[in-house]
Order: sequence, then C-alpha cells, then structure tokens
Amino acid sequence: MGLHFDRSEFAARLDRLKEAMREEKLDAMLLFAQESMYWLTGYDTFGYCFFQCLIVKADGEMALLTRSADLRQARHTSVLDKIHIWVDRVNADPSVDLKNLLSEMDLLGAKIGVEYDTHGMTGRVARLLDDQLSSFCQVSDASYLVSRLRLRKSAAEIVHVKRAAELADDALDAALPFIAAGGSEADILAAMQGAVFAGGGDYPANEFIIGSGPDALLCRYKAGRRTLDAQDQLTLEWAGVSAHYHAAMMRTVLVDEPTGRHRELYNACRETILAIETVLKPGHTFGDVFDTHARIIDERGLTRHRLNACGYSLGARFSPSWMEHQMFHAGNPQEILPDMSLFVHMIIMDSDSGAAMTLGQTYLTTEDAPLSLSRHDLDLIVR
Repeated sequence: MGLHFDRSEFAARLDRLKEAMREEKLDAMLLFAQESMYWLTGYDTFGYCFFQCLIVKADGEMALLTRSADLRQARHTSVLDKIHIWVDRVNADPSVDLKNLLSEMDLLGAKIGVEYDTHGMTGRVARLLDDQLSSFCQVSDASYLVSRLRLRKSAAEIVHVKRAAELADDALDAALPFIAAGGSEADILAAMQGAVFAGGGDYPANEFIIGSGPDALLCRYKAGRRTLDAQDQLTLEWAGVSAHYHAAMMRTVLVDEPTGRHRELYNACRETILAIETVLKPGHTFGDVFDTHARIIDERGLTRHRLNACGYSLGARFSPSWMEHQMFHAGNPQEILPDMSLFVHMIIMDSDSGAAMTLGQTYLTTEDAPLSLSRHDLDLIVR
C-alpha cells in the first residue's frame, strides 16, 4: 500500500467527518475535491481532471466512482475497498452512474452535501449533477465542510509540514549561488525545484513564482526566462512539498546595492510581519491578521501598492493551487487555533517606481506564539 499515514489516522479523520455530518444533519457527502479524498482515504491521483466522486455516508461507508485509469491508483494509494468505474464512451454522462450508485447505497430522498467549490467540479459537471439529483435527493452546498476539518493538522500531518519547510529552506539555499549579475532565471529555478526533488519532496500544487526586473512585480508564474542585470530585483515564491503538504516562502532578492525605495518597502514588510506574529495565535481571527497588515502598510502611505490579502492556510493540496480556502482578508471570522500551518506574506508592488518587495514564510500555530518553520531569518537578501 502506498499510504503516507497509518490506517488509524484515516479512521480518526473519518470519525471527525461523521461527527461534522451529524451536526449538519447530512446523510451523505459527495466529495469532488482531490485533497478531501486524499485527506480522508489517502487516494492520490491527478485524475480529478476527469469526473470522479467519493461518496461518504453518515455511517462511514465509502465508495469511489472514477475512470478505469485510476482503478489501480485507488487500490494502491488508498484505504478504499469499494471502487466503481464509469466507462469512457461517446456522450458519456457519469452523473447517471453516480445517481445509480447512490440508489444502490439506499440514498434516495437523502440529505446530501456536495463539494461544489473545487477544481474537480467543473460547471458542466455541476449542471449534470444537479439535473440528475434534483428529483432524487435533497442537495446542499457543503464545499467547506472537509476543508474546515483540515485546518488543524494532526501530529502525523505536522511531520510532513515541517519536512516541507526544511525543503523550502533547502530550495532557497540552492538558489542563492545563482543569484548574481549575469545569472539565469533558468538556473535559479532548476536549482530550487531540484533541491526539493533531491530531498524526497514532490511537485508543488502550482508553479514556483520567479520574476526579475519588471517581472519582479508579478504575483504569478509566467513563461520565459531572463538573465539578471548588474543591478536587479528578483521575486521568488516557492514551497517545499512533502506528501503533498506545502510550506511556502517568499522573498525579493536584490542584486547589487538596494535603492532607497527598496529599503523603505523592505522595512514596511519586516515591521508588518513581526507585528502579525503577535496576533497569529488563539484569541485572534484571520481578519485580525489582515487588519494588522493593512494598518501598518496604510500608515506608511503604501495602500495603493499592497494587496487585499496577506496569506492563507496551507496543507495537502493538488494543482492548480497550493492555497487552502481560508485566507487572511478583511472580515474573515475564522479563529486562529493551535496546529494550523499558515503562510504569511507581505507583498508591496510599486508600479510608479518599478520597485518590488516581498517577504513571507510559513508558521505553525501553538497555544501561544507562532513557530516560524524556516531556519532563514527575515533579513533583506542582497547579492
């Protein structure tokens, strides 16, 4: 079996889900999010780009509906016993197969929660599903039920979170020798991703962000590689990954002497992230974290140059994003609890001057002060 956790761990997770379903008065859940299936059963695949669904009944019975290409994948990587296949064919409608399977599982007229807000649920699939189930059962949107359960990491999960953080540090160490005038973004990126793989890590759920010169102001990956100038700026956002668990970091590295604007922006980033460390603990909310970020950045007259979020929860995620649902943005009432893995990032992009500055790392929350998972400090990196 290709399991990353003991069966007792999966049993405990199922018990938590069953309790949450009882509280929501649900007879069953239809899971379409790959990370939900992985968390609950260990099932590890990128086959969610096609139709697949994990049915979970309130009594704990589970059944997976997927394609033939993932039959052996499910057998090898999960604790699932009941695996059903829908057949690829012209005009195939696997939602019909799902309805028939629900009927076999005695769920006619049941109250069923569905994970709609996920990359494994396309608009077409949602329409097909709703057409099939509208007269069959009572459907409700339960997109965030499992993701809320996944917010707090177990001791077994934290082992992978910490290993991911070590790999993120290794990636930065591997990149630094290549960051200099005449250095290639291709060599930098290859060194970073290679360090993660060499350490036994996985592909990230989204591409590493790398951009120098004007592209240092971008917050997304783009194709193309550039050679660093004698005086330059390089923005990097990357993650170490262990068993799909992510620990992200972010830095803007400067080549040659920093400009006055770069130092001003860096000081704002550092001051803000240190202030956030004082509220990144129980008794505060995700909204409090954002408010701290906005207050300090705005007091420095940088409102136009900041973002409307400053981080998010991390965990086991699949393409196309390593972000979990819960983000640090205005008004988010989600409480900060112990054993959360949270990525805090400061991003200030000044398009007027062309200066970029970022600073970010992953923390593990505790009963009190958060634990930085990086061995690197928050000092400005100048090469």
